[in-house]
Amino acid sequence: MASSAQCLTLLPSPPLSSLQTHQLPATTATSLPLPGSQTRSKESWIESLRSQTRSNQFREAILSYIEMTRSDIQPDNFAFPAVLKAVAGIQDLSLGKQIHAHVVKYGYGLSSVTVANTLVNMYGKCGSDMWDVYRVFDRITEKDQVSWNSMIAALCRFEKWELALEAFRMMLYSNVEPSSFTLVSVALACSNLSRRDGLRLGRQVHGCSLRVGEWNTFIMNALMAMYAKLGRVDDAKTLFKSFEDRDLVSWNSIVSSLSQNDKFLEAVMFLRQMALRGIKPDGVSIASVLPACSHLEMLDTGKEIHAYALRNDILIDNSFVGSALVDMYCNCREVECGRRVFDFISDKKIALWNAMITGYAQNEYDEEALMLFIKMEEVAGLWPNATTMSSVVPACVRSEAFPGKEGIHGHAIKLGLGRDRYVQNALMDMYSRMGRIEISKTIFDDMEVRDTVSWNTMITGYTICGQHSDALMLLREMQNMEEEKNRNNVYDLDETVLCPKPNSITLMTVLPGCGALSALAKGKEIHAYAIRNMLATDVVVGSALVDMYAKCGCLNFARRVFDLMPVRNVITWNVIIMAYGMHGEGREVLELLKNMMAEGSRGGEVKPNEVTFIALFAACSHSGMVCEGMDLFYKMKDDYGIEPSPDHYACVVDLLGRAGKVEDAYQLINMMPPEFDKAGAWSSLLGACRIHQNVEIGEIAAQNLFLLEPDVASHYVLLSNIYSSAQLWDKAMDVRKKMKEMGVRKEPGCSWIEFGDEIHKFLAGDGSHQQSEQLHGFLENLSERMRKEGYVPDTSCVLHNVIEEEKETLLCGHSEKLAIAFGILNTPPGTTIRVAKNLRVCNDCHQATKFISKIESREIILRDVRRFHHFKNGTCSCGDYW
Repeated sequence: MASSAQCLTLLPSPPLSSLQTHQLPATTATSLPLPGSQTRSKESWIESLRSQTRSNQFREAILSYIEMTRSDIQPDNFAFPAVLKAVAGIQDLSLGKQIHAHVVKYGYGLSSVTVANTLVNMYGKCGSDMWDVYRVFDRITEKDQVSWNSMIAALCRFEKWELALEAFRMMLYSNVEPSSFTLVSVALACSNLSRRDGLRLGRQVHGCSLRVGEWNTFIMNALMAMYAKLGRVDDAKTLFKSFEDRDLVSWNSIVSSLSQNDKFLEAVMFLRQMALRGIKPDGVSIASVLPACSHLEMLDTGKEIHAYALRNDILIDNSFVGSALVDMYCNCREVECGRRVFDFISDKKIALWNAMITGYAQNEYDEEALMLFIKMEEVAGLWPNATTMSSVVPACVRSEAFPGKEGIHGHAIKLGLGRDRYVQNALMDMYSRMGRIEISKTIFDDMEVRDTVSWNTMITGYTICGQHSDALMLLREMQNMEEEKNRNNVYDLDETVLCPKPNSITLMTVLPGCGALSALAKGKEIHAYAIRNMLATDVVVGSALVDMYAKCGCLNFARRVFDLMPVRNVITWNVIIMAYGMHGEGREVLELLKNMMAEGSRGGEVKPNEVTFIALFAACSHSGMVCEGMDLFYKMKDDYGIEPSPDHYACVVDLLGRAGKVEDAYQLINMMPPEFDKAGAWSSLLGACRIHQNVEIGEIAAQNLFLLEPDVASHYVLLSNIYSSAQLWDKAMDVRKKMKEMGVRKEPGCSWIEFGDEIHKFLAGDGSHQQSEQLHGFLENLSERMRKEGYVPDTSCVLHNVIEEEKETLLCGHSEKLAIAFGILNTPPGTTIRVAKNLRVCNDCHQATKFISKIESREIILRDVRRFHHFKNGTCSCGDYW
């Protein structure tokens, strides 16, 4: 395409100024001056220039200006505003500065307020330095309404919201009446303040518009957008309904406001009303309502909107609508449809690439996400932005085809995105899922600004890595920040970023840590916080609270929370079923299943899924309900539409094996479909052989597990214990030796107990605790008292080459005994003791705890990796069936 300089060679010379060298795309031949155009009158040139600018023919207007000056026609206060508006239209700062020089040269820099106003507007729209705008504005001696409007609008474009409001105050102080254009800019500035300040000042702007009589559609649209952005969507709706002269922008504003404030169903309803009122939706309408369809997973409605866009040519080359459609389809798990929309759009902007990459990553199409990311860079030649990187990082973590996962971090740094908050959040999540939690913490500590997502990501990382105490400590730190903000009455421009507040995601993430550590007091504290902040009724938080109380041994509290929940989803039901199962309440579990089915039949969407049956089989197993469990297994496909998976088979093997039906369990494994992964089933069978001392089948199970999972220590430990129980000491030693040769290390026994604001952790044989000497002395004394009551230590699993007295000493050092001793020594008599353990409780500790509960008159609630044991008055709730 020819440049403007080439076009100018066709025109009379010599040129008047450096404007000749400014490069502009060529216009059509008809737009060039006709022969003899130099004889045209000044009025004719100016009228042509103004007409082209009014018609948004900005490049043609600039060429007309050039020709006018070459024809020795001196521009004046009518020509300059027109050409400056044209320059602002194409946002060419260099050209604007040249024309500014003409303004000064011809003496209009100070003499014409109209020219000065258009200079302010031009510098503001061309992205110049803010001070360039201010210098022109400051030189205007008689500032009129347009002067102030141009300055305030420029400050808003530079996002100097407080300065824009200060300029508005100065305008009023100068007795200049604001117009609707003024109020639109000021409303925009208010919407970008903190919620408290924005609403206070925004309401004043609203009142000002009423006082000055500016009550038109233009200002109403701006006020609606302001209220919606400040979270007052109901006020926006009231405004919308209060005036009749609603245009397309009004409807788009309310639909967008509802969608952005999570009022998704209302957004869809307003779009339908809009169509019924004869207002034809455009690309903005479609792009605003599609996120609502996406969040509500309203696939059919989304398809209707897609069809409308195709019929009305809205989709062709409209990357924004295309992005919204891709997001909607991918969120509704129709990824292939999303890809077809992506391929259909010819003008693919980065937002569209990001939508497709994000869609792939969210649906775990990880290799497709990575391939598209590479194509975006290498084929399309687009530079990834923060959204791209934060979407592609999770795909890198999961994809086995991408081994050098740290490389994506280096790539982000090369792109200059290493300090971006969204990218840092994604990288923290990546490293924590890789088990590199220390790198996640380094990134977190190095962040300039942490938002709520940053805190949630770090807390989740600790939870993923099993560092529950650290997760709780970080929550405490987050709450301290909020409390300090409230004490100091601090209100930031962006409350979410600078003063993070725990939300439903935070609580959902940290509550499992309370359950894992049996930190009941901390769990109750979080529950109270949820109630105070209106989060307890959230289905996600409610489900997590049910799980927390259940894992802390408070089944009644868990049931109370469950019963009070206004909405329960399948996760909620699965959690309560699992809770009763872990406590050995199998009969109640079957009642819960009936209630769940009844709720689904009453029109609810809740119905059992794969996880439900895992919970059901586990409950039947811990309660010895073999017949009921097998009946569910045989009916799960026909009556419930659930195909048995390898995990279900493993649970049923555990059900049979725990009940002593080891042969039947072995036969069930042999009946499993050949393509199934049998590791879980063999592991359940090996555990059953340990309980019932079946050496022959135990050896078969172990050999299969050594082939499938050679690095799992528990398989070797269980086989060694089977041999030890059968007094096959040489074989037991051989297994331990093989384990050592292969570098497989047994996970050490670990128990936790909550005391005060701290979680105390004990390892088997631990001597590091500050009360260690006192605890061991107490246990030795307690052991003597237990013997008098009939306690006989079970040393069957301790290595045979250790004398009997040393075996008993080793048993005293088991982590759960140390935790129980700590609880007895540090809590008032009669207090319930709650202990959590990471492994299955051994036979001796189970027997000993029964005696301890009787001697010390304590209820002891012990949760091991399998189930709960409630010890009281010398008995256990499991009935020795565990």
